[in-house]
Amino acid sequence: MTSQSTDNVRTEALFVSYLQRSQQPTPELIRAAVTATVDRLGEHGCAALVAQEFGEHPDCAQGRMQWARNAVRLAYAA
Repeated sequence: MTSQSTDNVRTEALFVSYLQRSQQPTPELIRAAVTATVDRLGEHGCAALVAQEFGEHPDCAQGRMQWARNAVRLAYAA
């Protein structure tokens, strides 16, 4: 899996996880939420829920996706 693919899976997992931006989660909490969500739903399950959210709530989904992408970049920075 490429680095970009890995980042996409992590971003989708965080997007559909229980964590909220308002909680100001630490990198450790973000990584734990990503792992737990992928373990629970699988990569395809995460992608399916992301698609569902964009279909049902596009106005909210865009902001959450932007937060998830930035949070994943910070949490997994080398």
